[in-house]
Amino acid sequence: MRARCAVKLNLSKFTPVEPIIALIDFASLPPADRAPDGTLARADADRGDALALSGARHGLRLDNAMSLLTQAGWAFPEGVVPGSDAWLQAVVDGLCDLSSRDALTGLNNRRQFEAAIAREVDRVARIGEPALLLLADIDHFKKVNDTHGHAAGDVVIRSVAECLQDCVRPMDLVARVGGEEFAIILPNCPPAFGQAVSERIRQKVAARTAVIVGGQPLTVTVSIGGAFAPPWVRSSAALWSERADQQLYRAKAEGRNRTCLDMPPLTVVSAEEKGLLFAGLTQSDLTEPSGSGDPMPKTTE
Repeated sequence: MRARCAVKLNLSKFTPVEPIIALIDFASLPPADRAPDGTLARADADRGDALALSGARHGLRLDNAMSLLTQAGWAFPEGVVPGSDAWLQAVVDGLCDLSSRDALTGLNNRRQFEAAIAREVDRVARIGEPALLLLADIDHFKKVNDTHGHAAGDVVIRSVAECLQDCVRPMDLVARVGGEEFAIILPNCPPAFGQAVSERIRQKVAARTAVIVGGQPLTVTVSIGGAFAPPWVRSSAALWSERADQQLYRAKAEGRNRTCLDMPPLTVVSAEEKGLLFAGLTQSDLTEPSGSGDPMPKTTE
């Protein structure tokens, strides 16, 4: 689930864009193309220095930003003129996406997860659709690091992340929220399917073999705890996460490599409650049209 940054740049004070292009060109030059004092060592050095100074006076410094994006494998958008409004907006979008991703796994990071769960708990309260939060923790992960080294631990984390991503729908959000802990938000997930989804994830991780340094195969398991957000109830992301976390601790305490869910209570309306609901209505009220122009059948229960 990629988040598009809503920031729009006002480039009126940066026009013309030629100084910006000069700054980008200068920052992207290899050291061999620069003089010892850091200026351009090409025939147009004077022009380049002047444009760079002009851009610096505008306060736009993109060398660090471009370095981060290049390191992350970000590609320049095709068909966009460097220095244009669209190009600079793409740079901002790239930085926003980079800031929402976990560097090791490419999953959403904790910042993105916290924003998403806040939106989801509000949506469930307003619309009433069921939503499931799963917390997954790699079992005995410290032993993996102590026995095989942190490089092997990184391989295991990436392997588990791929399993989680393979088991969910495009609309679901998977995030790495801690060292070996992951979170999954599943919107519109009926309680009847919660256990099946959790078990599918657990079984897929257990069946996956991670090849660590030296070609040695390594398998791990995960414990999963989950909770459904209460529909039509004004709750909070913290309370929802706490309920899921309690189930995760329960899964760990019961032996690990298992799933535990906090299922929502089944609400049953009794005959007495139905009578109270319709106590003030007469038989004619139950059978007359609603007044909207189209007669609508009404229950007599």
